[in-house]
Parts: sequence; structure tokens; C-alpha cells
Amino acid sequence: MAADDCPAKHTSGRPQLSSMRTSSYLKEHQQYRPPKLSPDNHFGIDTVVEDLQSARISPPKNFSPFNGVPSKDDPPRILEGASHDFTHPNCAPTRGTKSDRLVATLIYKSTSPRTPHVPSPRFPSSNSDIPANLAPTTDIESFPLEPPTAAEPEPLDHLYGSYISPLCITSFLHLMSTFPLPQGVGESTSSHRCLDDPEHPLVVELALSPAPSPSYLSLADLRKHELIYRFEREWNVDVVLQRDTLWRRYPRLVVFDMDSTLITQEVIDLLAASITDPPDLGAKVADITSRAMHGELEFEAAFRERVALLKGLPATIFEQLRPVLNITEGVPELLRALKRLGVKTAVLSGGFVPLTGWLAGELGIDHAYANEVVIDDSGRLTGEVKGRIVGRERKQELLLEIAENEGIALEQVVAVGDGANDLLMLDTAGLGVAWNAKPRVQLEANARLNGESLVDLLYLFGLTSEEVDLLTA
Repeated sequence: MAADDCPAKHTSGRPQLSSMRTSSYLKEHQQYRPPKLSPDNHFGIDTVVEDLQSARISPPKNFSPFNGVPSKDDPPRILEGASHDFTHPNCAPTRGTKSDRLVATLIYKSTSPRTPHVPSPRFPSSNSDIPANLAPTTDIESFPLEPPTAAEPEPLDHLYGSYISPLCITSFLHLMSTFPLPQGVGESTSSHRCLDDPEHPLVVELALSPAPSPSYLSLADLRKHELIYRFEREWNVDVVLQRDTLWRRYPRLVVFDMDSTLITQEVIDLLAASITDPPDLGAKVADITSRAMHGELEFEAAFRERVALLKGLPATIFEQLRPVLNITEGVPELLRALKRLGVKTAVLSGGFVPLTGWLAGELGIDHAYANEVVIDDSGRLTGEVKGRIVGRERKQELLLEIAENEGIALEQVVAVGDGANDLLMLDTAGLGVAWNAKPRVQLEANARLNGESLVDLLYLFGLTSEEVDLLTA
């Protein structure tokens, strides 16, 4: 058969040598070849477009290496444009819905740090790449390399400063993110306010929206959660959780215990200490008082027992004790602020009428209730009590009675106390605050304050230090 009759055979051509010849056949015939880079590298989409050679779509940009830690000289910045959007975490809810915002007030316990005071790491003259307020201690030797072995959590304020640091806030927000949100809610938002000093805050208010799902964890249970308690010990802070309602910002009645709250002492212990015969009477009465305040003894029975030991004291002893009473720091300023705000005040004391009435008059308190002792014709205490003892149940009844007479809803009532005999009163009020309280009271109360000045109570209403200064001036 002639060659003309044979069908034509298709043969692939061999690769030809050219100026683009490479040392690899596979590299020359692969579907994608890396772009040829010009001497001045350019960045953008043109880096992945083939055969553009010297064409340029975007101008070259100079990029400095980023080591993951922003600094004062090289802060994070937007290189190309920005995306703006409106969010409404602090706005009124849409019509037909209700807001569900939780407010967490973090107060640093500056008067009772577990470690020596450490200032915030601001590095005023440091060349560190780490921005101010974002670093732990400048001494790397003091940074823990191993987790603590003891059950007590590692105190972190000695690393990040004796204040509420950004890392403290971040840690709290991370903790709260572990609790499930209400059904149908995809994400939560948060905002913060430094209520005293933005650079070195000791009081920070965080607003979280929405609050954790109440079907999973009620607010009462959330306040007592082990993670919250552990966080407080780690960062040496008090955490007060409240619903962000109108009543939180506008209380109308504040009720106080007297002993170890408005004053730093226990009056009955002062009375017993004035008796020198027998010499151990003062210590005996103080021991009974301590056990009753810790909830180990029934208050009414313990009170009658202690009053019986005071038999024979002259009634003038109450007047003699007036100069001895040590008013808790911040009490006069707090009561002045409450009066300017139009808030009614009351003292419900498990002590005695002569001293409680006198102190209420001195401080300008509107209502005062206490126990009345029996005095014989010779002007001495008989060791008996007249009428009902102002204990757990009676304090609760008096709080309800005062609120009703003043026309005040319980949501706008705040109660402050320290002992087990205050628990019913604290639980009945819209907000019950345990002030430097006994352990049992700390665990059961709605809020805990362990500071030095009772003025801190005003921060729980959302007031700033500027507003507090204005009210207490």
C-alpha cells in the first residue's frame, strides 16, 4: 500500500529549546507555572496572574514584619479600607421585645490584697514592645512557669497589677462565654465602663447582652457559681451580678445592720468589756457573739444569754460608750449621698435602742429599730429584754413594714449586713449586700463587698466616681 493511502499519524512535537528553556521537562509543561517576579515585588491579585510580566495592577506597598505583639511604635492598623456597621448592644430593644442585659460590677479589693501592692505595668520609660496595661510583670522571673499545686488558685493581680487590668476583664468575659445563651441567640455582646479611672481602674462595670440562659442557670445560682467564686479569688475582686433594670439604678430605701456594718464593733461586746468581775466575762460574751454571727447559735437565745450576763450594769453605760463607737469609713458620705438622691434609710439593729437611736440621729437615718433592755428603779440593767428581739425574722418583718409604709416596691430596696441574723433581710430586699461579712453570709447573699469604705455601695447603682464625689461633697 502506498504511503499516500495510509492514514496520517498525529505525532506530538518534541519540546523546543527556547529562551524559556528550563532544566525540567515537567516544570516546562505543567498546567500552572509560578509567576515571574520582577525585581520590585508587588503584592495583590497580580502576583497570581500568569504572564503579566512587568504589568502592574496595584502600586507596590511596603509591609513591615509583624511579630504578633503590637507596640507603641508599630500599633495594629488597617491597611486597606474599613468596614463600618451599626450595632445596638446598648440601645433600647426593638418594639415588642424586652432587653435582657446582665450587669457585672468588678471591684478590686485594694485594702486586702493577698500579695503586696503591685502598680499597673505602664512602662513609662521602657523600650518594651508590649503596650501599656497589656503585659504581666516586667520581671519575667516572677511569672509562674508551672500551675499552682495548692487548691487555692494562683493570685494573678501580683502579675498584672493591683487593679482591674485588661487581662482581668478578658478573663471574666471568657468565663461568662462558657455559659449557654438563650435559645435562638447566636452571639452575645459586651461593653464596659471604668467607673473611677480609665488608666488604672479599681471599679469596672460590664454589660453583657443577653444574660446566660435562665433555663440553664438562674441569676441566684450564677451568683454562687464556683467559677465566679474562683475568679474572685484569682483576681482579688468582688463580682456583683445584677439584672440591668430601672430599679437597679434608682433605689428608694437602703436598710443597714448596725454592729460591724455602720460601726466596726459589736456593742454588746463593748458592754461586756466594761465589766471587770469576773475578768473573763468580756471574752465569754465575745465568743457567744461570734458564734451567733456565724450562724452556729440561734440568735435570739444567744442574745438573751448575753444580756443576762450584763445584769447590774448602770444604764448610763450607753452614754459612756457613745464616744467609743467607731463609725465605718464612708458611712457619713454614703448617707449624705443617699439623702441627696431622695433615698430613705433605716437601721435595724440586734443591739440596743439607746445607742442605735442616738447613732441614727447623728447620721440622719430616717428609721431606727433595736432591742430595749429592762432597767430597774435603781437605774441598772436587770438582764432582761423587753418585747420581741430584733433577730432574723424581726428584721425581715421591719424591712417589709417600712417599705410598705413608705410605698416602696421591694425591687427598689437595698439591704446591707454582715451576720447570719441578717440573711432573711438580705434575701427579702431587691439587692442584699454582704459587707465584710461572715463566710456563710458571703456565700448566700446576692452581692459581696469586702472593701474599706461603704461608699463603694454607690457603684452598684451605676454611679461613677465623678458623680459620687458630687453627691458626697
